[in-house]
Amino acid sequence: MKRKLVATFLTGALAMATLVGCGDSGAGTNPGGSTNPASNNETNQSTGADLKGTITFAIWDNNLNTFIEEQDMVGKFQEQYPNVEIEVEKIKDDSEYWNTMKIRTSANQLPDVMFNKTFTLARFKDYLVDLSGTTANANNELAAGYAIDGKVLGIPMTSGYEYVYYWKDMFKEAGVEVPTTWGELEEVSKKLQSHFGAANPDFMAIACGLKDEWPDYPYMEFMPALESGNGQNWNTMATQDKPFAEGTDIYKAYQKVNSLFTSGVLGKDPLGLGNDQVTNLFATKGAAMIALGDWGLQNIQNAAEDTSQLGTFYLPVRDTVNDPYNVVVQGDSFMGVTSQSKNQEAAIAFVEWFYSDAWYPDYLAYVSSASAMKNFPKEKDPVLAEADTLASDKVLIMYDGGGDDFTAIQNETAFDYKKLGAQMVMNGFDLKEELETLNAKWKDARAKLGIQ
Repeated sequence: MKRKLVATFLTGALAMATLVGCGDSGAGTNPGGSTNPASNNETNQSTGADLKGTITFAIWDNNLNTFIEEQDMVGKFQEQYPNVEIEVEKIKDDSEYWNTMKIRTSANQLPDVMFNKTFTLARFKDYLVDLSGTTANANNELAAGYAIDGKVLGIPMTSGYEYVYYWKDMFKEAGVEVPTTWGELEEVSKKLQSHFGAANPDFMAIACGLKDEWPDYPYMEFMPALESGNGQNWNTMATQDKPFAEGTDIYKAYQKVNSLFTSGVLGKDPLGLGNDQVTNLFATKGAAMIALGDWGLQNIQNAAEDTSQLGTFYLPVRDTVNDPYNVVVQGDSFMGVTSQSKNQEAAIAFVEWFYSDAWYPDYLAYVSSASAMKNFPKEKDPVLAEADTLASDKVLIMYDGGGDDFTAIQNETAFDYKKLGAQMVMNGFDLKEELETLNAKWKDARAKLGIQ
């Protein structure tokens, strides 16, 4: 029985992929030409012993990588499919992951199995096969809701919720309570910064590692949808000439973020710290709050000596307690099979196996995220369940990361909401001016691209 587990860190590999892509520019131009054995609800008749070959499985998630290694995923899969080798590629982080996959599309070197996020499914739709006919899709609660052109291009591994983690004992010491509106969040944050910052100049009321830019996503990516109650807000923007104009949902959301980020509650140098650093800072109570997905709980627990005082609440974007308490939910880590795979049948068998009782329940028990599978329900961790108790009136907003039109306009205008959030804490940055510039670029881009 053959087993192969490799970790790939991108050094010269990117350059090599680029050279291959330049030498074979047509390799990735016909992504839809491969036969998809999972489409049209066909049943895979092959037995485990019939399937042969090697499949590559590319990931960026450190927790998943650890679990794969500790639980011998390759060996367990080969108990059913002894003649299929698996190469697991661990890429540094999600940003590098997308850059790598982009290069590999033109080089015809995509892995057999890859992950996507809601906002990248449309980007790679021409390179993913339809998984509509799989059992994994039939049992998944969210996959069909993210279908593109009627095709399920990825099976979400978990249901993702976003939380604000906080230390109850620090709130008590500072004399503040869990906020339920945006105004209360700002007020609580300032009181925490004043109370603990007096003795600790490195204190952050809200930990946010803007050196990496992406950690501001709970604010910059999700708040426009929370402000409007529209999980399709990016697609709505693609139909508008001036989506950043005063009074729009994204304008109101970003004004709130800017007010919070520039109030001093992110500490003295949020641009000098990355996500790992601020997560450790929060875990050691050098910060009182941090906004992360449910996946963040595991990282906090790994870094903290004691989590008995750890609590959560949902980011309260609303203006008053009479407004809807909107909460984002989304599919996370969409596992898909690429059309460039030379072993699609084996790759689809691996996806089916991953979401079966041979693997998925154990993985689900390992992570803090919620289940995405109807046949494997899971109760929330008590720390995360607290947010539901505090927000009994919550309204779930199913988030979509944006379709083709939005992505095209975003690329044309170089609109990067995560970078924009980091810019807010830079000296001399003028948000109103930036939004006016984006409006002009947006209108021109829609006209240039012919998007109505």
